[in-house]
Amino acid sequence: MSDSAVLHIKGRVLAGPDDVRDGLWVVGGRVSYERPAGARDVTTIEGWALPGLVDAHCHVGLDAHGAVDEATSEKQALTDREAGTLLIRDAGSPADTRWIDDREDLPRIIRAGRHIARTRRYIRNFAHEIEPEDLVAYVAQEAKRGDGWVKLVGDWIDRETGDLGVCWPRGAVEAAIAEAHRLGARVTAHCFAEESLEPLVSAGIDCVEHATGLTEETIPLFAERGVAIVPTLVNIATFPQLAAGGDAKYPRWADHMRRLHERRYDTVRAAYDAGVPVYVGTDAGGSLAHGLVAQEVGELVKAGIPALEALSATAWGARAWLGRPGLEEGAPADLVVYEADPREDVRVLGTPRRVVLRGRVVS
Repeated sequence: MSDSAVLHIKGRVLAGPDDVRDGLWVVGGRVSYERPAGARDVTTIEGWALPGLVDAHCHVGLDAHGAVDEATSEKQALTDREAGTLLIRDAGSPADTRWIDDREDLPRIIRAGRHIARTRRYIRNFAHEIEPEDLVAYVAQEAKRGDGWVKLVGDWIDRETGDLGVCWPRGAVEAAIAEAHRLGARVTAHCFAEESLEPLVSAGIDCVEHATGLTEETIPLFAERGVAIVPTLVNIATFPQLAAGGDAKYPRWADHMRRLHERRYDTVRAAYDAGVPVYVGTDAGGSLAHGLVAQEVGELVKAGIPALEALSATAWGARAWLGRPGLEEGAPADLVVYEADPREDVRVLGTPRRVVLRGRVVS
């Protein structure tokens, strides 16, 4: 498509959960709901259109061993794009992926800088590994490097106790989160365990990743403070395999991980029912494949979240939460077209008919 070409989405446009429109036009890479005067070079696509999907927990530039090269990062981003993911919140990566911003054919990325973890308390080669006295300084550093987010590792296996353990003293996270907010950044944290949650929420954290340790005591606190969760259920599905690998050396940890896995759907549903904001994230990168956004939406539905709300968690609601536009008049034309209405069956998300990024058909 040339810059002067016009794209016509002929069908139903899901501009919002309750805002269904009869088609749209893409002119100059932007959304218009009025037919452009004198349009001649017009490409028509029929179907049901959604805003480009959001993966709010993704790691471009990372694999199981650490940072990857640009060619591998490109492949990861393209895999996400083919799945309809056009906006990524990169929840921690040691790789510099700023070059992706110059590529018109790759998804838009909101970065959280590099993970910040306690020494020897996270996956090797992933994070800055530091002690509590340095936490504020590293949070300030990553707040300046990121795109408005900072990522902490809130808990991890403690080899002395043989179970999940909190990584940071309360005072350290209070000071660190306050510093991030002073610099205009939001803070999220990797958390599997129960005990890590209350101190982080009380300190003013904005989001928690995984949040498998939510209980009837902490769920109301999340709801009251408006703290979002990104459950990454496609990742939590791997807990039994992880536990099997740790049975011999860390039986307490293995048993804990199995229990967190067993109640995962109940945990997410209870959080949703209490009014906790829930968003779609796959945890792609590391050991998980990219392009799993449709599967994660399906997992939220399996957990008991209504289909329309699960769609919002990867579309309208997720974009609003991240401060990015959807399909309103004049917005950049990032959208995905499907053969059928995804509100009726979210499995439709797994087979995009067309992907339009920055006004161009890229798939």
